[in-house]
Amino acid sequence: MRNHGDEVIIREIPDIAVQDYVKGSGLTYENPVHKTTSLLIDRGKYFAFNLFDVDRVQSDLKLMDDWSNDGAEQMKIAVDRDFLGAIYADADSANAGATAGKISGDINLGTSASPKAITKANVVDWIVDLSTVMDEQNLPEEGRFVVLPAKACARIKTSELKDASLTGDGKSTLRNGKVGMIDRVTIYQSNNVNNSGGKYDIVFGHKCATTFASQITKMENLKNPDDFGDLARSLFVFGFKVIKPDALGHSVITLA
Repeated sequence: MRNHGDEVIIREIPDIAVQDYVKGSGLTYENPVHKTTSLLIDRGKYFAFNLFDVDRVQSDLKLMDDWSNDGAEQMKIAVDRDFLGAIYADADSANAGATAGKISGDINLGTSASPKAITKANVVDWIVDLSTVMDEQNLPEEGRFVVLPAKACARIKTSELKDASLTGDGKSTLRNGKVGMIDRVTIYQSNNVNNSGGKYDIVFGHKCATTFASQITKMENLKNPDDFGDLARSLFVFGFKVIKPDALGHSVITLA
């Protein structure tokens, strides 16, 4: 992968069949074949700035390094926002909405028209519901996740889990500042969760649900042709794709 518009071939782990064993009947061996999918590197972010010699002379800071580092950090935030703001739309229908659950069909995860109101009183129950939806899809227990805004994580920290005696932890979530894992679901915090008028599009699922590829293809320092100083610019290209919709879920919530 070198440039915007390139394609990356992603190999998926094949499904292995499990068969009934009958003594003396012999074994049937299958020949697993990797399924492949193409990932288009169709997105890009860049930053570019001037550093005038007069500013460099008048400052005791390493401006070029500092500004480049900040640009790289802002680029990560922008990419994260694009990713979280897009993938939820491809979640399996059984993992979203007011009738989620592949088997039960009665788990309310909220909709854009009627989001689920989350408080410190029900936030743990809600996360258990997310885990139940994943259970009904037979997703592996290792690698489950949910991405929450800071305010939702605060609801967890002030919920019943703040009592360490209930969790068996040495310190409560309120004291150690960590949310960690609830019912086999690792909690990640991000300020880049899609938010429309106080309605949050919460992404959850298993890490096998998506694929992502990225590359910093350009990082250049040039002399400014029109003034005294330097130009700095960087190009970051990336692409992502939901490859297993049944391993991805979407919950629409408000935070009371």
